[in-house]
Amino acid sequence: MATNFTSAAGGLLSRAQAFDPEVLLRGNTGIGPYDYVPTRSVGIIFTTLFAISTVAHIIQSVRFRLWWLLPTAVFCGVSELVGWSARLYSSGAPRALIPFEIQISATITGPTPLIAANFVILEYIIKTLGPRFSRLTPKMYTIIFCSCDAISLTIQGVGGAVAAMAAGNGNDPTTGGTIMLIGIVIQMVAISAFVMCAGEFLYRYATNQPLHKAEDDFEKHSSVSDYVRGMDPRMKIMLYAMTFTTTCLFIRAVYRTVELTDGWNGRIISTQVYFNVLDGGMVTLAIYTLNIFHPGFLILPIQRATKRSSSFAYIDGV
Repeated sequence: MATNFTSAAGGLLSRAQAFDPEVLLRGNTGIGPYDYVPTRSVGIIFTTLFAISTVAHIIQSVRFRLWWLLPTAVFCGVSELVGWSARLYSSGAPRALIPFEIQISATITGPTPLIAANFVILEYIIKTLGPRFSRLTPKMYTIIFCSCDAISLTIQGVGGAVAAMAAGNGNDPTTGGTIMLIGIVIQMVAISAFVMCAGEFLYRYATNQPLHKAEDDFEKHSSVSDYVRGMDPRMKIMLYAMTFTTTCLFIRAVYRTVELTDGWNGRIISTQVYFNVLDGGMVTLAIYTLNIFHPGFLILPIQRATKRSSSFAYIDGV
């Protein structure tokens, strides 16, 4: 891997040094640091899509007062919007280094906060279906996985900035690429652990194998009722949506890992269609899935009904 990064860094360095920096920043046309000219129509499509989704997430966050969506889904949308706007600019100025540097940092870190949204959604699901089937408390899942996500985001951001500045100054970007790769690997490990924890919880719920005793009679009664009538259809939809978004983001993380391992001058990073489909496409599917199958539509009504039932059960008990 070190050999790949060394040769890749040399390739990017040679491309950067082949042009006068002042000419690069003036944005003459031709093959530049991307090793291809970003397609203008693709840039317009993704910029528009991320702008629409970001505005929709802001409205939905305010509408349902789910403020945790602002630093997760909305932050992702803004980062992707900035990154794709830079790529759109590069379609007319492919040699310009500043937009190239911007898109490196923005697109490498953008999807990371969106993964955190799934961590919070899992907390909501566990609280609703029954914490007794969970190995950890619902809040602990959010704390642990969001902390891992924050660490991954920080590492990726630092790596992207280091690589971008190195490329802009005509220096070796190997260090930045290695740092970014570490951040992506941490992200993949966190996603894998998240999937295993969520899978165990759902398996125990489906087979009625609790890890803990019910906290009160209402929790025990509601759990038995769920087995009799089946899971609420809205909860099933939310679970399917969470599974789909997690899969999309994991595919994107795998692509980024392979891309960075292949190197800055490798075939993968120099092939535009891979980036468009496996990065931009996967993130677009994930963020729009959360727009359409929103926890405000699917989970909050169930939680409100559960709270009302809990209140009535308490009154009857009294």
